[in-house]
Amino acid sequence: MAPIKPKRARRNISSEANELTPAPDEDEFSDHSSGPDSADSGDEADFIQGIDPTQDMYAQVHEIVDDVKEEETEVSCSPEASCTPRRGRPRGKRSRSETLSGDVAGWKSEKEPDSLPHPPLHFLPKRKPGVQPPLSRHATSPSPSELFMMYFDQAAVQTLCDNTNKNVAKNIAAGKKFSWTELRKAEMYQYIGLTLYMGMLKLPKVKDFWRGSSIFHVPYPHTVMSRARFLAIAWNVHMSNPAKDVFNDSRKGTADYDCLQRVRPLYDHLRAACKAVYHPQQNLSVDERLVATRARIFQKQYLNNKLSKSGIKLFVLSDNTGYTVDFSIYTGRSTLGTGKGLSFEAMMTLVNKNYLGSGYHVYCDNFYTSPELFHHLYDLGIGACGTYQDTRIGVPKTKANALSKKSPQGTIRWIRKGPLVFIKWMDTREVRVCSTVHTAFSGDTVKRACKVSGKETDVKVPTAVKDCYRFMCGVGLSDQLIGSYSSWRKSRKWYVTALHHFIDIAATNSYLLHKELCGRLRQQAMTHQAFQEQLTAELCGVHAQVTPMSYHHFPVAIVEGTSGQLKATQGRRKCGFCGKCTPFMCEACRVPLCVILDRNCHKAFHTPGAAEN
Repeated sequence: MAPIKPKRARRNISSEANELTPAPDEDEFSDHSSGPDSADSGDEADFIQGIDPTQDMYAQVHEIVDDVKEEETEVSCSPEASCTPRRGRPRGKRSRSETLSGDVAGWKSEKEPDSLPHPPLHFLPKRKPGVQPPLSRHATSPSPSELFMMYFDQAAVQTLCDNTNKNVAKNIAAGKKFSWTELRKAEMYQYIGLTLYMGMLKLPKVKDFWRGSSIFHVPYPHTVMSRARFLAIAWNVHMSNPAKDVFNDSRKGTADYDCLQRVRPLYDHLRAACKAVYHPQQNLSVDERLVATRARIFQKQYLNNKLSKSGIKLFVLSDNTGYTVDFSIYTGRSTLGTGKGLSFEAMMTLVNKNYLGSGYHVYCDNFYTSPELFHHLYDLGIGACGTYQDTRIGVPKTKANALSKKSPQGTIRWIRKGPLVFIKWMDTREVRVCSTVHTAFSGDTVKRACKVSGKETDVKVPTAVKDCYRFMCGVGLSDQLIGSYSSWRKSRKWYVTALHHFIDIAATNSYLLHKELCGRLRQQAMTHQAFQEQLTAELCGVHAQVTPMSYHHFPVAIVEGTSGQLKATQGRRKCGFCGKCTPFMCEACRVPLCVILDRNCHKAFHTPGAAEN
């Protein structure tokens, strides 16, 4: 008798429910506890053992099937004939789609009580959450540039200047020709300020910011830095020592090769500064961020659910204020050494108990959520909550009393396995959440419109679902703030794009520090735009408020006070109208223009409808 083949199940693709957006509450800090932490840093040894193939989310295809029960059949073989093993899955090996045996009997409803098996984790941060000293001791809120320099301090900018000068010497020795003088810290701050200025006032080309003979003339940038100087810095800016880059490139293909060598000095410095200046609130979120670039690099990623289709991927840790607490650049699966998968390692790299403390709550999406990861975080004294996929190892697969497509809106089903509770909630579609800090149902409701009458009604919702969509958007808020006023970053070099993203992180975190300090001091905080404008002006060394000048368009000498033979040569520049040399310019436009008997370019330039050269 031939074995009975199982029927092929239909694909069932699930998605998230509509986003819940209640107003967040302020996190409270407790400095007492009735017992010690549940684990210490020694539990990190469990992090480097074990293999879970489902954790690697870079496999592009995941087969989602319903439970299939195979009927038992007996296959007899005669003594003379040899039995050939059946191809496919070996007998006796349980597939991911089969139901779990043991304590999981079926899904429970919200009417059945649920309680945490252990007392809730006490919130014991290493430091008091919020802005850290010495900023927290200021009687007044520091200026935007002072806050920005907490991240890009004098030492970091000096390193940036030294390596840029070394890179210029290397390029000149290679035969490239351009004018250059030694780059200093004040000028580097001006360059950073101009990149922020260009991010706020966008023009089609960089050269348009220095274009004078046009109604779209912008008078500000040329008062800070010439166009040639700005482009020279942009072409040669470098974060690492070029000599070390060459040595590192020679080790490509070996274990000693560092693919982040070109950003390493500022990358490590900024990560340390983000954690030193501010300690996060209790509710954290972990998510990916994509920095768009067209550079050809091996760590370039493609994410269809992001606005930027391709670029450098970062894993970001943020709290509910949008502050970027920590981040790490994805460098490829070849660098992973834990065997637990990308999502496991990314989470454990960012959520560091030695820095954070215990009792924190981490919210994430289904890319990170797995029972193995949540158990490990719970052992470290850190709670976790996030949406999950049915295909994860360790997730209940039973169909007893489960949700169906015909379940009414607000139906809740749950299963508890130790500290983990798996919850399914029917909204417009099925929502699945796993948590170690919530019970199945606490009586919360959410407003939903009735399909028949159109009126809003109260629908039961698990607290885990409500908190998940409330606190999981911390990284999204950070992305929104960065995207509102991002610095100019057009470059074919990936590490230059990374540098400008570091500038954006520092500027955005500085604004969030400003808001919290003003709240502590009961002062009116600036808007994001006003803060960015003042920061740009202070970095460039000018005042944000410019007094309009009342002079007229009179021809004046480009260089005044010359005498003798210098009258005919000193200060001559090309005329902005005819292109010939002239010692005169317009006092208001600051454009060189000829004023002689047979060629009055000054008059022609200011005549409406005159052709531009």
